[in-house]
Amino acid sequence: MVVGEVAVETDVVVIGGGPGGYAAAIRLGQLGKSVTLIEKDALGGVCLNRGCIPSKALIHTAEQYHNLSELGQMGIKLPEAATSPSFNMEDWQKWKGGIVSRLNQGIAHLCEKNGVTVVKGEASFLSENRIGVETGGDFETYKFEEAIIATGSRPILPSFLPVDGEYIIDSTAALELSEVPGKLAVIGGGYIGIEMGMAFAKLGAEVTVVEMADRILAQVSPELAKEVEKKAKKAGIKLKTSVKVEEADVENGQVTLRTSGAEGEEVIQADKVLVTIGRMPNTEGIGLSQAGVSADERGYIEVDSQCRTKVPNIFAIGDITPGPALAHKASKQGIVAAEVIGGLPSAVDSPYIPYVIFSDPQIAGVGLTLEEAEREGRNVKTGKFPFQANGRALATNEAEGFAEVIVDAESHVLLGMHVVGADASNLIGEGVLAMELAARVEDIALTVHPHPTLTEGWLEAAEAALGHAIHIVNN
Repeated sequence: MVVGEVAVETDVVVIGGGPGGYAAAIRLGQLGKSVTLIEKDALGGVCLNRGCIPSKALIHTAEQYHNLSELGQMGIKLPEAATSPSFNMEDWQKWKGGIVSRLNQGIAHLCEKNGVTVVKGEASFLSENRIGVETGGDFETYKFEEAIIATGSRPILPSFLPVDGEYIIDSTAALELSEVPGKLAVIGGGYIGIEMGMAFAKLGAEVTVVEMADRILAQVSPELAKEVEKKAKKAGIKLKTSVKVEEADVENGQVTLRTSGAEGEEVIQADKVLVTIGRMPNTEGIGLSQAGVSADERGYIEVDSQCRTKVPNIFAIGDITPGPALAHKASKQGIVAAEVIGGLPSAVDSPYIPYVIFSDPQIAGVGLTLEEAEREGRNVKTGKFPFQANGRALATNEAEGFAEVIVDAESHVLLGMHVVGADASNLIGEGVLAMELAARVEDIALTVHPHPTLTEGWLEAAEAALGHAIHIVNN
């Protein structure tokens, strides 16, 4: 700090304006706190600007484009000129930019209306109650009572891959492309790699996914992942599992990947290589040690159920804390941290954080999978209902997938609900509420579900667990 410099005093400093940071700042404003939100880039963080929203805009566009080829079987005949549609990614970029801009402005408006002071700059702790902010050549200091760290995460980029942003790219660069690559190799078969790979395949790219594990989507149940594998292969995507990338070379506008696996060495040629092997927390360079906050060897900051670090007046939320890197987890933590600072008895006390993967078909779930329940030694029963037996799924040509409930065999309390199929991202809302309410499987089975809808999948899965499903043969 410059000698004699006067620090701006504020009740709370929030570092990072992503889904956790801005939610915390707005909630603090609602609770009457003076709040300074420091963001070095754009409000909304990775989720809004380079992650969830742009990628789902791409996935939606790809689905619409791909679905044109299936209209004929439903009796829809397009004019001859429209039977060979084309996709212009530069136009898509403008459309996507409009969505992001609108949401950015919405967040800024909400911050303003809730009394949040937004400062654009790069923050670094000076002590446990002071922070410095670089703001385009100037340096400002702030004195705070409490601070919330919400600096998010970034892609992991292995040192042996020369990620240049042009030929070897991360997910951020992939969402900024001006044209669809002819041949795209995706390193990493997790949810980002599969979502992006399937979207580009539908837009016309020849896609190869290289995954070190023995299957794609290793974070979900194998039965759920199989449905996506089938659809990916049907879409022409080459899935290479148990394969490791050893080397990458860029020459004459082409990338050459040299891989090794059970079937030996292989060479893969691509116009672009997308690296999606995970994310790491942004906890370097923000002066944690000056504040007395420590991170583990992987960069994560341990917090308690109130999101408080070991320094009592400093909280941490979102991707920099252990657990899944999900926007809705960050938002929940942000609101809890704000309410604790505001004197309310708030805590992150639920284990039921849902996950959603926008693959084709979509996957979503909450609670234990069958494999996790069995590893815990629980005595469980399950109920599964295939979308092939659901009228709505057939009528909309989306018959792949199933809904599954995992149930404690003695108490019939629901332990997990998982779904792979059309609109799984919305269907899981019923599962999250049921789990939060500690529902028994009978609660689902006795609830009248509207017909014809995909939600009937939950009804039938619950009835199947009880042995009396109507539209499938009970085992």
